[in-house]
Amino acid sequence: MIHVCICTKITCEVEWKLVLIHGEQKKYIVYGMESNSNYKYGIKSTFSQCLALVGAGFLQVGVGTELICSTVIIGALSDHSNENEWLTMTNEQTSWFGSLLYLCTPLGSLISSLVLGRLGHKNCMIITNIPYLVSQIMFFYAKNVETMYACSIMMGLSVGFSGGPFSAYIGEVCEPKLRGALMSATNVFFFSGSLLFATIYAITRQWRLTVLINMAIPIITIAILCMSPDSPMWLLSKGKNEKAQRTLGKLRGWVTHDKCSNEFHEMVVFMSANKNSSNDKNDKNDSESSWKQLLQPDVLRPFRLLLIYFFFSNLLSGVPFGPYLVEVFRTFGADVDVQWTVAFSLCIAIVGGILTVLLVNRLGKRFLTLTTLSICSICYISIGLIGVYWTNSEQIKSWLLLTCYLISTFVASFGIMPIGWILLTEIFPMKSRNITCSICSTLSFILSFFMTKYYPDVVYLVDFYNTFTIFGFGGLIGCVYFYFCLPETENKTLHEISEFFK
Repeated sequence: MIHVCICTKITCEVEWKLVLIHGEQKKYIVYGMESNSNYKYGIKSTFSQCLALVGAGFLQVGVGTELICSTVIIGALSDHSNENEWLTMTNEQTSWFGSLLYLCTPLGSLISSLVLGRLGHKNCMIITNIPYLVSQIMFFYAKNVETMYACSIMMGLSVGFSGGPFSAYIGEVCEPKLRGALMSATNVFFFSGSLLFATIYAITRQWRLTVLINMAIPIITIAILCMSPDSPMWLLSKGKNEKAQRTLGKLRGWVTHDKCSNEFHEMVVFMSANKNSSNDKNDKNDSESSWKQLLQPDVLRPFRLLLIYFFFSNLLSGVPFGPYLVEVFRTFGADVDVQWTVAFSLCIAIVGGILTVLLVNRLGKRFLTLTTLSICSICYISIGLIGVYWTNSEQIKSWLLLTCYLISTFVASFGIMPIGWILLTEIFPMKSRNITCSICSTLSFILSFFMTKYYPDVVYLVDFYNTFTIFGFGGLIGCVYFYFCLPETENKTLHEISEFFK
């Protein structure tokens, strides 16, 4: 599922959602307003929409726990002082366990796109929790490495399956004035889940008990989602007009039908226009046209830009180190509790995610990208140089290394980490956006797979601290590239952004 936005002459932004069903692309509209002046519902509407998104927020909490699972478990299995742990992994097995999740995430996204239009966002978000819950149960009873691999695969499918329904649900349920902030807040929910999982392990020091406690997350999420409303636009696409109008009234602060009648009427008009103008033949032609447009300059330029952005974002935001973070902190040698340090790093990442929501509109994505990428690069280079050449006090050295890494984590979390995904929805031409966004998302996860899978091999070849130095200088090269090639998209219309790449 990918959103594709166009602007009409009546100051209304319409998102044409294209969903792959039985090998064909079916298309329906997701409304959104370019201007918020037409509809003013008040604080009750904001509260109602936030309440409706509690389940979606818990879904992202679950995603956060899934992505931190490998970090905690690999750290626990590598702690040879724990006499109660009998399951072990070789370095090769560890690299596969830590990276399989990223490899299977695109497959989960594909499966989601096949059923999203038929089942709807709410039901798909509920289904997402099934492989998640199964993976936690399998973790608890795991007796061999093969079972651990299967758990990682299940979590990858769950993470991939959740992305489309989650983002689409926010886009269709929220007023435009809230949509951007709530989408930016995704990282906050994500890091909160990771922090929760890491904190539970830091307290219990038993990873099996941690996953047992964590089973409550998907169960609670399912219960909340069962009480959440369906998207009004999806209900309209299924011909349930009366239910769609009642749902819209609840989402806008439990207002009367008259209060939200104008907005609902526009939704019906857009849906009717879409049904009248779209047929299977046109959908097929649109698909073929989109594939052909991949070779056009106004598609290739943003496509290349975004792939490069994801590469440097992953490289400098700690993705290669993610599954091995416990061992990284141990190598730094600071006199700290490593498990609580992992939890603290996630805590400051939450603060960074909140800053994204507050600062992205004021500072712009270009400024935040250049600034945060530069700081992260300098921190990585500092870690590499201090680790190799510092010969004075080992205690001071260890604290400098840890401080530089935590600074890079904080800075990346409100800059290069979330901004790439925001750009994903903005910089592609309308007709090719569904395909290009899908390809970019898939390639981003594949990049993450290779970075985590082969990070131990890179360390073996060039040494631990030299790895940071190489990554840091690579980030500086990225700064130069983005200085010349990355446009400012904040407060720009989608048309203005598209014109830049022509």
